Amino acid sequence: MKKPIDLLLLVLTSTIILFSCNQNPEEIHPKLRPLADTIGFAQYSWQTDSVMARINRLYKDQRGAVPKFDVDAKTVISPHDDYTYVGLLYPAVLQNIKANTIILIGVAHKARLLNLENQIIFDSYDYWKGPFGKIKPSPIREEIIKSLPEGIYQVNDSMQRIEHSVEALLPFLQYYHHNLEIVSILVPYMSYDRMKEIAKPLADAINKVTRSRGWIWGKDYAIAISTDAVHYGDEDWGGKNFAYYGTDSAGYKQALAHEQEIIGTLTGKLTPEKVKLFTKFTVEDNDYKTYKWTWCGRYSVPFGLLTSYYLNRLQENPPLTGHFIGYANSIDHPHLPVKDLNMGVTAPASMHHWVGYAGVVYY
Repeated sequence: MKKPIDLLLLVLTSTIILFSCNQNPEEIHPKLRPLADTIGFAQYSWQTDSVMARINRLYKDQRGAVPKFDVDAKTVISPHDDYTYVGLLYPAVLQNIKANTIILIGVAHKARLLNLENQIIFDSYDYWKGPFGKIKPSPIREEIIKSLPEGIYQVNDSMQRIEHSVEALLPFLQYYHHNLEIVSILVPYMSYDRMKEIAKPLADAINKVTRSRGWIWGKDYAIAISTDAVHYGDEDWGGKNFAYYGTDSAGYKQALAHEQEIIGTLTGKLTPEKVKLFTKFTVEDNDYKTYKWTWCGRYSVPFGLLTSYYLNRLQENPPLTGHFIGYANSIDHPHLPVKDLNMGVTAPASMHHWVGYAGVVYY
């Protein structure tokens, strides 16, 4: 005869085994989206805290000149390059987001490798790695997906896993919002007309899902569009020459002037006409897959802005207005020191290879 203690252990063991068998494997081993870039971005809390402290100290005067708004940002445009290069512009933009749930519209840099186009890309990860702990995707992700018509989206963790444009923003967003929840959407190759076809039902789905929860755009959720501006120069671009005006000082000035023309399409009253003009600046008229001017967010920016425009119209709000936060590039200011933080650079910075950064806030 078994002792009572043996019987108790047998019952407990059987219960645990039965419970484990009935559990979904993903509940036992949740899918964690790891980092794609552990060099240019912060991956630990102490790195993020140090980066913020240095930005506040080293760019004290510039930070004081950054525009501040009394209203909550509904949509923002933020860079996603190495922290040492972008520096101040990250918090200058992202501090304006007060909501805890962020819909991130990112670039699909390697879409060609996976033959992705004409559909927006979601993920199915249970968590994303963040410096202050795991970041949970918002439950509205699945609700939005279920509300979308077939054919305009796909769930592709392989694409989301290798893309860096969303994860770049997360340390700063989590710094400001420790209970951050996200929805990541990547935008691969698509024409302006295709963007409109997808942005309308996406805006409708976002509106439907958030309204059912009583959420207010800007207060409870916001949209963050990720892009770097021009990728310029004639070296280290995979054999391509993006030095449209040359690499001397005169060419540099012309390139900066052209950048300001493009940014002009992103500020002021948001309209589809201005969004289309941005597209005309950045992709060839007869081949939307070919750069005219090398903004990597040539799809994420117009798509994110069209989604914001249609969402705003559905909610019958006053027109959205884009407010310029700032522009910088990887060679126009002293770099933020990060080497002692076990961080670094993923690309060179010189007159022959530089990247631009623009920050815009919409409300």
